[in-house]
Amino acid sequence: MLSILISWVVLGAAFLLTAELLPGFQLTGGWRGAAVVSAIFGIINWLIGWFLFVVLGIVSLGLGFLLAFITRWIVNALLLRITDAVSDRLNIKDFKTALIGALLISLFGTIGQWLVGVVLS
Repeated sequence: MLSILISWVVLGAAFLLTAELLPGFQLTGGWRGAAVVSAIFGIINWLIGWFLFVVLGIVSLGLGFLLAFITRWIVNALLLRITDAVSDRLNIKDFKTALIGALLISLFGTIGQWLVGVVLS
């Protein structure tokens, strides 16, 4: 349970940093807005993220499975757009911004999880 809470906080921080650095990626509500958006993103990812990954892998005739990191990146951008449509606290200008945002969120999230691991160990 604690690991889920830590991951949620790290993802919220990644959303905040991305909103600060990326024009066209707007997050309203500060930390509270980041918490809501990261929860919505996490739930949507849990519900349909795997499905989109499999569909893209099949549609690309298996190439998507070989290049899983690119497929996961595109899926995360799609999930960001869906989160944008569901939440009034996130506004993403276009799909290009969602792609860059997915990359930044992944980068910040990875660094944040690593830092948490270093501090807790």
